[in-house]
Amino acid sequence: MRSLGQLRVGAQGLGCMGMSQSYGVGDEAESIATVHRALDLGVTLLDTADVYGGVTRPGTADPGGVGANEELVGRAIKGRRDEVVIATKFGLADPDRRPRGDAAYVKQAAEASLRRLRVDHIDLYYQHRVDPKVPIEETVGAMAELVAEGKVRHIGLSEAGAATIRRAHAVHPISALQSEWSLWTRDIEAEIAPTCRELGIGIVPFSPLGRGFLTGRLTSVADLGEDDARRTMPRFAEENFARNTAIVEALRALAAERGVTPGQLALAWVHHQGEDVVPIPGTKRVKYLEENVAAASLDLTADELRAIEAAAPAVAGERYPAEFLKLSNR
Repeated sequence: MRSLGQLRVGAQGLGCMGMSQSYGVGDEAESIATVHRALDLGVTLLDTADVYGGVTRPGTADPGGVGANEELVGRAIKGRRDEVVIATKFGLADPDRRPRGDAAYVKQAAEASLRRLRVDHIDLYYQHRVDPKVPIEETVGAMAELVAEGKVRHIGLSEAGAATIRRAHAVHPISALQSEWSLWTRDIEAEIAPTCRELGIGIVPFSPLGRGFLTGRLTSVADLGEDDARRTMPRFAEENFARNTAIVEALRALAAERGVTPGQLALAWVHHQGEDVVPIPGTKRVKYLEENVAAASLDLTADELRAIEAAAPAVAGERYPAEFLKLSNR
């Protein structure tokens, strides 16, 4: 078990987004089986958001699908609520994915998420992206009122900058920051992660496997479906894909020495970043879930950690298109 502020969770969570959007066609039966297997293996933190299911790629949306992933998670946890720590998010469900953080919207979004999840409280409620037009004090103040009402137990931020985190934490304790963190996305290490540690805030890395790239299962852009959101991301562009493949090949050689997969090695590296770190690799398939969970118990020496980092000295391309990247870490 690990701690996110005062919230105790399993060492690894499960990102549920891909069950409903972005990475190909979903399979509800397999997704629910994956959630159930996760709970059986001691994974307690399930991560979703109100927008999941309503957006197929950055910048475009199908408003009619908003909430689909929360509804799926709600069905999956029926009869097992006491085994689950549910994390969901608000703030990006507008059709144009414009961040919102005004107090009235926060409360409206929470009520909608509670209905879709079929629960009476949310264990960890995040603001998905910081709204530049609304003071963070207003947003967190509304989230704090939800805590006082018993509708939310703990609150978090996603992709927030260090100064914003400090201001938010001064209004109400922030339990967790969810941000991208992996061997090929290390932006938060300079200032954001140290700020979280100073304040006692846990860190929840999303895409700890580089959106699947670090698993080595992708060999070319052609492996991605036409509607796969990764086709819009610069790191998966043809010219960058080929350059970034060198990272995977270096990981593959190191993994072979340990008898594990490249993905397990990359995920174990994230786990070794601290006892306050709870990565949430996403999958909709049981076999990949089991592979990911096994990585949580992989011990790495200091020399191995250095070798793994040396395998990814530089990454070609930004992690998001420009219009979405500007919403991050602010």
